[in-house]
Amino acid sequence: MLLEELKNYKIYLASKSPRRRELLSGMGIGYELLVTGVEESYDPSLSPSEVVQYLSRLKLSTLDLSKYSDNTIFIACDTIVVIDGDIIGKPKDDTEAMDMLRRLSGHTHKVLSGLTVATPARMLTDYKSTDVVFADLSESEMRHYVDFYRPMDKAGAYGVQEWIGYVGIKSITGSFYNVMGLPTRLLWEMLEKIIK
Repeated sequence: MLLEELKNYKIYLASKSPRRRELLSGMGIGYELLVTGVEESYDPSLSPSEVVQYLSRLKLSTLDLSKYSDNTIFIACDTIVVIDGDIIGKPKDDTEAMDMLRRLSGHTHKVLSGLTVATPARMLTDYKSTDVVFADLSESEMRHYVDFYRPMDKAGAYGVQEWIGYVGIKSITGSFYNVMGLPTRLLWEMLEKIIK
């Protein structure tokens, strides 16, 4: 089984996200954090799927992977929210968070995560897309969420695993864990590929 094989590898997760750490641990995969601190900018002519794949690779770009032993695996991920073709990032403040939630309220949006899995010898990059349908949210519901949950570190100004996900999401088509920030099944498949 893959978990047994992964015990032979040193695994690094290049992410500050507590959700990604939680999901990787939930998969039973031991890892260490490796925060690379890159400037997350991209060419605006890229499509959303190209953006998330590019940003996931970018998170490993400051590392000289050749300096690590052969049995090292690096995991990097980036998640964006897309509505009407526009990429919605992380809000800078309460006002922007409320504006983002107003835009998502009563509509369907996409959550895309780009995932890069690398060893010193190989690099694989892919992405997953999930459709999320929000109910019509009241101003007081959105204000409650922003005030009590402070979603400034989340793309689209919300966390599916928090209060707003419980009361505000009507349906999800695709991976729930992708919306949370890590497409776990895709990661499993990529890990299987990269150690073969």
